[in-house]
Amino acid sequence: MTPDSSQLAAPIDHYENFPVASWLCPAHLRPPITAIYHFARTADDLADEGDASPDERLAALRNYRKALENACQKSLQPDSHWPHIFGPLAHAIAKFALPTQLLHALLDAFEQDVWMTKAGANYPDRQALLSYCSRSANPVGRLLLHLYQVQDAQALQQSDAVCTALQLINFWQDPSVDLPRGRNYFPDDWCASTGFDPRRYMRSDAPAPEVNQDVGAEQVHQSASAMMATCAQDARARMHEGQPLAKRLPGRAGWELRLVVQGALRVLDKIDALGPRVIHERPRLRVWDAPIVLWRALRM
Repeated sequence: MTPDSSQLAAPIDHYENFPVASWLCPAHLRPPITAIYHFARTADDLADEGDASPDERLAALRNYRKALENACQKSLQPDSHWPHIFGPLAHAIAKFALPTQLLHALLDAFEQDVWMTKAGANYPDRQALLSYCSRSANPVGRLLLHLYQVQDAQALQQSDAVCTALQLINFWQDPSVDLPRGRNYFPDDWCASTGFDPRRYMRSDAPAPEVNQDVGAEQVHQSASAMMATCAQDARARMHEGQPLAKRLPGRAGWELRLVVQGALRVLDKIDALGPRVIHERPRLRVWDAPIVLWRALRM
């Protein structure tokens, strides 16, 4: 029996490395930005949090999509399950003419996550992972650019680079959480080239890794180190590709993005420092990282 969708979307406390709708955002844009964030965050919870089965998660996401479709009809009547989500979102869609296909793309990504976890499927290569990011992350940046009325091709490309980098950084700081849940974002071709076997760290009912008995702990350590270095280097390059957008956005929006970019790069510093220990330990931004992030943002 499928549980009440509202139970699957019960409030959950989240640790966030990257600020959302801070005081740097123009005041008139804080409500729509907050509405977009809560829409995406709740959908992510439906796909990932709690003890629901994959089929229950997919059913909840289908109901969530129906609620989005109702909101897209410019009906300001809030959905009965998620009035705190679709009331503000419907208002934002109507007032700012949000491109709703981007909201649907986010739900496509969350459903893909559930399907892949259910099937025990992996991403065969980096391009397949980037294709996922184009739905799971890039729509958020494009929605924000829409609100800021910035729509030129270069800005969209740079926004995609920043958002994809943020998504990848989230993956590379979270293997200690994702792998035990059966979620593996390490591309197969990278695993093959580094010798890293993520199945070692996955849930107990996952297939056992085929490891030669002569392979010692040092080789396992080295393969994990090589994998994390590859992941961090790739994400850093993508972030550097997109960071010029921060100088192009006007006023406080540009400063907001500078802080997000530098906060993400600081997380990569911590991933580099932890190396293979990231598989077991999640890097976090601390209060004492704030002056470093601020200084780097000022120097951009």
